[in-house]
Amino acid sequence: MKHSSYLIIGGSAAGIACAQRIKETMPSCDVTVLTDEPHLPYFRPLITYIINRKKDVSDIAMIGRGPYTCGDLNIITDCKAKSLSIDQKTVSTNKGDFGYDKLLIATGSSPNIPEELKDIRCDGIFALRKLADAQRMSQMLINARHVVMLGGGLVNLKTAFAIIEMGIKVTMIVQSLEILSQLMEPDDTSLLKNAILNSGINVITGKKAIGVISNNNSVKAVVLDDSKEIPCDIVCIGKGVKPNVEFLDNSGIYIDKGVVVDRYTQTNIADVYSAGDIAVTFNPITGQRITTALWTNAVEMGRCAGLNMIGIKTLYAGTFGIMNATQIGGIPFVSMGCVHTKDTDYEVYTHKTDASYRKIVFNKYGTRLIGAILIADITNAGIYRYLIREGKDITKIKGLLINHCIHYGHLMQLNG
Repeated sequence: MKHSSYLIIGGSAAGIACAQRIKETMPSCDVTVLTDEPHLPYFRPLITYIINRKKDVSDIAMIGRGPYTCGDLNIITDCKAKSLSIDQKTVSTNKGDFGYDKLLIATGSSPNIPEELKDIRCDGIFALRKLADAQRMSQMLINARHVVMLGGGLVNLKTAFAIIEMGIKVTMIVQSLEILSQLMEPDDTSLLKNAILNSGINVITGKKAIGVISNNNSVKAVVLDDSKEIPCDIVCIGKGVKPNVEFLDNSGIYIDKGVVVDRYTQTNIADVYSAGDIAVTFNPITGQRITTALWTNAVEMGRCAGLNMIGIKTLYAGTFGIMNATQIGGIPFVSMGCVHTKDTDYEVYTHKTDASYRKIVFNKYGTRLIGAILIADITNAGIYRYLIREGKDITKIKGLLINHCIHYGHLMQLNG
């Protein structure tokens, strides 16, 4: 049996961030990372560039890039965890057993496949989550004419733009009445909606896919709940994710929609920590338990877990229910905190021009910033994030936030 002082299950954002923090603090210690993928760790948010061939695998590698400079990690690929024994402090895998002194569970999440589509087995159906999915889709797109995307979330939207740039027709089926409904309300989406429509992506809202028609193991069409059939060559499913907790059955680890951790990222079992998509942490605004499938949150949580694992007690600041920063159709945007304000008593300010949009949300007393949407002009978005997370009394700088003329020097006024 192999043994490691620090064993990490999962080689994506949380796992590698944890490994990096441990190694940069204690360079001589041994860290082993187990990943079930055949590839070395990579930047998952960049896999859409693999689809349209703007980047290759080496371009999106994590190790040796940016902050991930630890070059002596023991990374074992194609290694899938099967079970965990907390009494023996061992993890059983398809490549044997691994012992540990301290363990991080960072196995992430898998695509959520709707029940009506789970049993369909044919080429051309993708749930884009891993590099291998992107590579396979890239090959199939060579001969594709029409791709149907199921779901209007960020991953599908980014994928849709990558595909349409290749001259391939894209239709997006959204079960809700609006795109990006998890990130903002209908009145907030007009600029992004225009960018999507102007790109040539066809969006159908308020409809649900109930089946796929295939022939000779190839996709031929998607069937909607109104019986309409949409001919296509490829179907991409983007309907959310679910945490990878199956191998923890009967382990003694407390599971409740994910691995429940305390404010120091430790599970209910001593020496066992968790971070990333799989971890159930808390929302600093509401205090409620929450999981989020966001790269930035996973990195931050992984770093915190690494410090705690080596004995540097570090409080995790919590995870927003919403914290997304990306761009759609060349338009950057940030959505963070509490941004769904209908039927609430929040204090809300919006400002819209032909080129930009912002929505600033305060608590009902107007004393704390609790949410923000910035579209096109995302200047100093980090300040908004800091104020939301820290729960600062913003009374002295409230007007600056509303008018979007805040800068870091203004934060000194909060302590004055």
